[in-house]
Amino acid sequence: MSNVVHVLSFVRAREEQSDIELLIGVYSSKDEANDAINRLRDKPGFADFPKGFEIAPYELDRDHWVDGFKFVV
Repeated sequence: MSNVVHVLSFVRAREEQSDIELLIGVYSSKDEANDAINRLRDKPGFADFPKGFEIAPYELDRDHWVDGFKFVV
């Protein structure tokens, strides 16, 4: 079993409003993630922005955010 999954997101940057960022799903392979894109690309919203899909490999059992954070009020 691989220790990498493929995270499929949809991102739409907007100038005067908050960006749209949607987690579509987590898949066992890049091919599975591409299959999901093929199923969704004609749906409302997605069809208007076909380049908004992003697939990113994500390693399991690893810390990905290690620097802490600071609240800004």
